[in-house]
Amino acid sequence: MIFKKRTHTCGELRASDIGKEVTLMGWVHRRRDLGGLIFIDLRDREGITQVVFNPEKYKEIHEKAGELKNEYVIAVGGQVSPRPDGIVNPKLSTGEIEVLVKDLDILNTCPTPPITVSSEVRPDEITRLKYRYLDLRTGRMQSNIKLRANITKATRDYLAENGFLEIETPILINSTPEGARDYLVPSRLYPGKFYALPQSPQIFKQLLMVSGFDRYYQIARCFRDEDQRADRQPEFTQIDIEMSFVERDDVLDMAEGLMTRIFKDVLNIDIPRPFPRLSHEQAISRYGIDKPDIRYDMKMEDLGEIFKDSAFKAFSETITSGGIIKGIKVEGYGGASRKKLDDLNEKAKEMGAKALFWIVFTEDNIKSSIKKFLRPEDIENLKKKFPVSPNDLVLILADKKEIVHRIFGEFRIFLTEELGLIKYGDFKFLWVIDFPLFTYNKEEDRIDAEHHAFTSPLPEDIEFLDTDPLKVRASSYDLVLNGVELGSGSIRIHRRDIQEKVFKIMGLTMEEADVKFGFLLRALEYGSPPHGGIAPGLDRLVMLMAGEKTIRDVIAFPKTQTAFCPLTGAPVTVSEKQLGELKIKLDV
Repeated sequence: MIFKKRTHTCGELRASDIGKEVTLMGWVHRRRDLGGLIFIDLRDREGITQVVFNPEKYKEIHEKAGELKNEYVIAVGGQVSPRPDGIVNPKLSTGEIEVLVKDLDILNTCPTPPITVSSEVRPDEITRLKYRYLDLRTGRMQSNIKLRANITKATRDYLAENGFLEIETPILINSTPEGARDYLVPSRLYPGKFYALPQSPQIFKQLLMVSGFDRYYQIARCFRDEDQRADRQPEFTQIDIEMSFVERDDVLDMAEGLMTRIFKDVLNIDIPRPFPRLSHEQAISRYGIDKPDIRYDMKMEDLGEIFKDSAFKAFSETITSGGIIKGIKVEGYGGASRKKLDDLNEKAKEMGAKALFWIVFTEDNIKSSIKKFLRPEDIENLKKKFPVSPNDLVLILADKKEIVHRIFGEFRIFLTEELGLIKYGDFKFLWVIDFPLFTYNKEEDRIDAEHHAFTSPLPEDIEFLDTDPLKVRASSYDLVLNGVELGSGSIRIHRRDIQEKVFKIMGLTMEEADVKFGFLLRALEYGSPPHGGIAPGLDRLVMLMAGEKTIRDVIAFPKTQTAFCPLTGAPVTVSEKQLGELKIKLDV
């Protein structure tokens, strides 16, 4: 028979439903034949229900069930029954019951699939993406996509309750410099001209503030043509937020409220507030990177005062030449083999260091690659700098500041993975503030914006715009979660004169600025209010909350790391007719 309507999902029935006549629909997850009985685990997005075909009670239906294979789509009708003693499955929400099938309809068949949905073993990523509709049926992917939907709902609930309006901004815009290449879209109506896909809604959300909408948000699709990695995709989604008449602390407070609400509603985890804050300078000085993972300590300590008069030339000459000496303590790693320690030294050299020095603290002494150069007072001062226990390891670098910071920044990540210090379920937020407003581009000998061109300088640093632009700090902030930059934001420039000055420092002539941003500059003249915002990455947030290592596992239909879609074959060639309509001739 053809069933007109299902009565329950496959994750819904409980012991309280025993005796009910029900209709279920879904996919054959697993099949087991036991003593004449056929057991099918029937699956839909809500869960699994065991259904039973008994030849003694419904012979024809049982014979028809003999055709069933994994991933067949079926409808069954029958009575909810208790599972016999001894076969209750506590791992399933429906584990106390089964459905004795009276009617069966095979809605669709399935050849042997290239992905075994019921298996925990995952095939290679290309196979998973080529047959994404099968991969999305797996429990892991179903859980991730549901998590994403719940996070989005919690976001909308919180922002609506706090007076934000959800407003859409254009997808076809003009090309603007925002740090990555634009994806360009040729115009048929304007031959030789192009739209760009937005890298973010940055300018439009500022225009909404000028328009008086005060509090805006959007679950915004963004596009960037940049080199891919685990937490990047050519198309991605961010929780885009902007507020008027605010200072930095107002935005940070609102964002903390959003994050704590999401974690409470979705994972029932209480995140403590306020989130700790570090200046950009402090983050680099202590952790070597501007998005440190603070779930573990391992901070850099400056050892220059201890070793400035050392007889060890590698130390004394570094200080004389303007370099720095810093160290990190690795708890409990002193038992590593000499080969392991030598491997660390080689790794540091490959990354650009002259050498990596090590000291292992024992019960009453030390072991070290530089033991003969260490004075008793050096050891005592190191113990004060690093409260050490037996079997702790201290690693030391003496080099240029940027080399020391970069290598130890990467070593912290490497060593925590090596030692297995990180466990899922530990979430530590951090604000990094007071970034430089500008950065010097050595390759092109020019000054670029550190974040983007619309970030306001700190009020106390505005005077340096005319005298020393690289000294200016930005009224910007990065939200970091477990070592991942979750989102950036800033208080925006709301005055035309300041915006023009920033463009000029970046090397834009007034003519160029007018072509690219004339509409924004004009808007700033018409009563633009002070405003600011932030844009946490939705994909990255879901990835971290799901315990995944790549955002491709929390996006329904992602691209590969080479921006290719194995499912659809995109990007593809197009016909000469289409190119002709766009007045485009290929010369590849």
